[in-house]
Amino acid sequence: MESRRFLITGGSQGIGAALVEAARADDDQVVFTGRNHDLIEELAGRTGAVGIAADVAVAEDNARTVTEAVDRMGGIDVLVNNAGWGYGAPIGELDVDRMRQLFDTNVFGLVDLTNRVVPLMKEQGGGDIVNIASTSGIKGHPNGTAYSASKWAVRGISQCWQAELRPHDIRVISVCPSEVQTNWGGRSGRNNPNKLFAPDIAEVVMAALGADRRALWPEVSVFATNPWKEPEG
Repeated sequence: MESRRFLITGGSQGIGAALVEAARADDDQVVFTGRNHDLIEELAGRTGAVGIAADVAVAEDNARTVTEAVDRMGGIDVLVNNAGWGYGAPIGELDVDRMRQLFDTNVFGLVDLTNRVVPLMKEQGGGDIVNIASTSGIKGHPNGTAYSASKWAVRGISQCWQAELRPHDIRVISVCPSEVQTNWGGRSGRNNPNKLFAPDIAEVVMAALGADRRALWPEVSVFATNPWKEPEG
């Protein structure tokens, strides 16, 4: 397989970092973004990927990210829209301003960055866009108004892009993980070995990308087989 050129947002930890590691293990070129300078430097030094301090909610950062990715790699073959965060509150107590901030990252930032990358992919004759959604975008849950709505939006956006971009040989893949044990949102210590881990999602993404280009996985959900099983030992 020829080396591919990846741009991965939210790549300094969790699912994003696992994707950086998986792509580098395949000898792909990788540029990734994040907001934690220490984590960016550690992952870049360990994998040889290029890390950029950038916030997808900031249009100027997105413009700079695309320019640097193209300068470093000569183009972008795979865009992984992974950056995102969560906020939960019951209706009646919802902080709408905070919900707007969440949408700035999870939805509008994703759209803004992709809006800048798609013309490059059209010009080069193809590419792949992977949007990390969530099973929370398939079934709502208590306190999930803001986060679930953002992920429902990502799934709908993905379907629109599939309809628009398939004639240009650009595949758009929506990935919906169930709960993944990462330090996402500052929560750690949830290491139940029977639940999902970030490399499980990275493996699914790389499998979807590895399919023959005539084949598209429009959406894939990933659940733990038996998350209720008591950990051994």
